[in-house]
Order: sequence, then C-alpha cells, then structure tokens
Amino acid sequence: MHAPQPYSKGARRELVVAVMILVTLSVLVPVADSFLVAGLLPVAVLIAGIAILGGDQSSARPYEAMLVPAILAGGSAAAIHLITPGPWVLVAVVLFAVLLDRILALEIRILAQSGTPDEADRSRVLLLAIIAVFIAFTGMAALVPGGLVEPGTAAAPGGTPLSEGWLLVMALDDALIALILGYRVAAFRYGSAAAAARSAVTYAIVVAAAAGAVRAMDLPRLVAPAVLTLVFYLWDALHGTPSARRREPRFLWETLLLALLVLVVVAWNLRLRG
Repeated sequence: MHAPQPYSKGARRELVVAVMILVTLSVLVPVADSFLVAGLLPVAVLIAGIAILGGDQSSARPYEAMLVPAILAGGSAAAIHLITPGPWVLVAVVLFAVLLDRILALEIRILAQSGTPDEADRSRVLLLAIIAVFIAFTGMAALVPGGLVEPGTAAAPGGTPLSEGWLLVMALDDALIALILGYRVAAFRYGSAAAAARSAVTYAIVVAAAAGAVRAMDLPRLVAPAVLTLVFYLWDALHGTPSARRREPRFLWETLLLALLVLVVVAWNLRLRG
C-alpha cells in the first residue's frame, strides 16, 4: 500500500480549519435551517477528505477513513446550538478542531499501513467513533423540536412536544448515524465491504429501536443520547466477540429479532400517545 502524499498533513490542517470555521458559523443559522447544514457538512468533509487521500492508488477504501470525521463535523454543527452564544462557543469549537485533527491523523496513519490494523488501532477508532456518535445523537436531538426533554415532562425546554413525525425523523437520522459509524468499526472485522455493510445495517436497526424506546421513556436532556451511545457500544461489543466472528449466518436471525424489537417499540409509542 502506498502512503498518502506528503501534502496530506498540510491539507489535513487546512481541512480542520475550514470545518472549524463552518461549525462556528453554524451558530448563526436558525435551528430550523440547521438540518441542511448538518446534512451537507458531512458530505463536504467526506468529499474533501477523499481528495486529500486521493494519492493512494492501492486497494484500500479511503472513504472509510473519512466516515468518523464526517459524522463528527455534522454532529458538532448541530450540537453547538445547545451552547449559549459567547466564549463557550469558541471553547467548544477549539475542542472540536483538536478532536477532528486527531481523528484525521489516526485514520491517515492507519490507511498508510502496509498490513492489517492491530487491535490497538481498532480500539482507538472505536473510542473516537463513540465520541462522534454521542455528539451526533445529541446534535440531532437538539435540532428536532421536542427532541430534548426536561425531567418529568414530555416536551423540550421551550415547551414543544415531540410529534410522531419528528420522532420518526429523529429515529431515522439516528439510524443513519449508526449505519455509517457501524460500517466504519465493522470494516476492521470483515474483509469485504458487503459484510461490513450487512453488519452496519444491524447497528442502524438496533439504534432506531432504542431511539423509539428511549423517547417513550422521556429520558431527560443528554441522558437519551448517552443511552443510545451505550447501545451502539454494546452492539459493537457483541459483534466483536470471537464466537460472533465465526458465525456470519447470524445476520438473518439478528435482523428478524431486531425487526420484532422495532414492532414492539412502535406499539409502545403508539400506546403511550393513544
């Protein structure tokens, strides 16, 4: 495998600065319009990152290295709306920039390796993916009207209840986040993109079901994103066991089980809202 071009380090820093500026400016965007920013920013980061790593002509899949940074960027652009405009916004953006730079540096180093990434590198990527998934889940809840509730209520701090339509939007977006990051962490375990994609689908289903269950319980503020992050981590731990690696046909019964769980969650939400 050929290492990325020497300009990757400089281009990486330029990408971090550009994304940091965009995340900062997203504070000025009304919350109602922030879905567009949070949706387009990951695409821009993914495309720019692939261009940075485009000098690698090996069989590696450079887009995989950009999945965690892309989700982190979109999630940060959404979650920053939870911070009151002022000095703390600058602190949050600086922390985001440092985290993004470290993720990019790690992913570029892994991509440049001639052999299979070791367990230590996989653990590092998993840790960073978990941080990104928490930020993304939090950002999604911040953008959805009624997505974050106060203790003992069924409404957001502004008093807006979560409608069935917005609940579906939030569950689908959380599932998409889990699908993308689930693919990234699963790619370390499976040799083919197809196998990693099948595994990623199970991450999406279980997180979508958990999102419905968590919202039915009206967990307060950041507790709900934290629970979804824990679900993501536990599902990855289940897939990472040696026995799971030896039994790839498990995908069928896992999918059926998750489908049943989804039906239970949907029925639970409908009953609570009935």
